[in-house]
Amino acid sequence: MPRVWKFRDDVTTDAIIPGRLNVTTDPVVLASHCFHDAKPEFRNDVREGDLIIAGENFGMGSSREHAPIAIKAAGCRAVIASSFARIFFRNGINIGLPLFILKGIADQVEDGEDVEYDKTNWRLILLKKRAIRLPALDPHVEKIILAGGVIKLLNQNNLKVPF
Repeated sequence: MPRVWKFRDDVTTDAIIPGRLNVTTDPVVLASHCFHDAKPEFRNDVREGDLIIAGENFGMGSSREHAPIAIKAAGCRAVIASSFARIFFRNGINIGLPLFILKGIADQVEDGEDVEYDKTNWRLILLKKRAIRLPALDPHVEKIILAGGVIKLLNQNNLKVPF
């Protein structure tokens, strides 16, 4: 069963993927270094479908798109935080990583808590069988997320990207 990985406020992109290990664009390699220093057990224990729940200002720091790529490639299905650094938010949406802003969410869950993520109805279902409705996505953002990223959306609409 998927579970929650809980993080504090002000998680930097360097905490997500340290600059010294950010030497590739290979998602599998990036995933193997995800939260290398900040939460070393993450890269070995993360499971497909896990969720990241965080406080304020998640993804602050550099504009590296490697950070959301590492999270998605590690198997996390979404990140829900009280707020995001703007460039991280845009980079995450562009690669098809669902990001939700939900004030105070970190106070409502425990680290390691079992959870389900209902992408059809945009709900977070906690083991205690309580559901938390996630905020509505902008319709354009939802299209990008459901397509798996902006490049995939463009390709689906025959607007081929040259890379």
